[in-house]
Amino acid sequence: MSAPKTVFMFSGQGSQYFQMGQELFAHDRVFRYWMTRLDDMVHDLSGQSVLAALYSPKHRKSDAFERTLLTHPAIFMVEYSLAQALIHENVLPDLTLGASLGSFAAATVAGLLDVEDALRAVVRQAALLEECCEPGGMIAALADPALYAEEFLCQRSELAAVNFAAHFVVSSQRSQLAEIEAGLNERKLTYQRLPVAFAFHSRWIDEARAPFVAFLRSMRHKRGTLPMVCCDRAAVLDAVPDDYFWSIARNAIRFPAAIARLEEQGPYRYIDLGPAGTLATFMKYGLLGASRSTTHVVLTPFGLDQRNMAALCAAWRH
Repeated sequence: MSAPKTVFMFSGQGSQYFQMGQELFAHDRVFRYWMTRLDDMVHDLSGQSVLAALYSPKHRKSDAFERTLLTHPAIFMVEYSLAQALIHENVLPDLTLGASLGSFAAATVAGLLDVEDALRAVVRQAALLEECCEPGGMIAALADPALYAEEFLCQRSELAAVNFAAHFVVSSQRSQLAEIEAGLNERKLTYQRLPVAFAFHSRWIDEARAPFVAFLRSMRHKRGTLPMVCCDRAAVLDAVPDDYFWSIARNAIRFPAAIARLEEQGPYRYIDLGPAGTLATFMKYGLLGASRSTTHVVLTPFGLDQRNMAALCAAWRH
């Protein structure tokens, strides 16, 4: 039997936190090289230093990190740098998978974009969201997505993502979030307000669409060197449409459908390259019991990043 193929998975907004990747930044030279190089690019594009904010001793992991002009490139930087560190250790992907903003890193690692173009698009999208869109938010609920049909949700929000059978996310205007949370409290449901500044995957970011799609026409799309799994279309792509990097921010995330599509050809080794191991958690609850696929994480908010990295690389050598 042939070895399972390896999928690099990249998460999006809501998975970030201050100090993410700090342990690898201190001890892994490849990760640090790419984080520094990408930070220089961000500074040239926006005048902002992501590293100065991300690793400032004034910021604890528990502090809210939600300024989009910083969090957008920060997520891309961490994910792409981690991918390069793993590739340097000969942990090589056969496919990539991107959820929402993570699609930029997935497309870049898959060879569909140059890293400079990808980062330029990430920063431009963040700037346009801040310029054009009203503040909003997202709430993740540990409940059957069928709950969304109830009036307290469907009249105040849009369904942004279904992550597994008992977990979904809604997006809404900031003024509606407290009412949504009150409804969830009444039903004694577990939920979390995500650390985001805008209502991604909803009509409340539509004001940024026209200028960002116009910007995308300047992007140089390439034929990929690896297939990329799209959580918007629940499909495997080897090229992207012109408006793809808008649709992944606007359309609902269909993570279970994308994984189901892959599992038809499984098993796989799924490696979560996101900051918080979010997609690996979804896999834990979403994979069928009969699946022979495995999931792996490196970065988590709880530390042990070096140990996780070493264990992962050691496993790939055997």
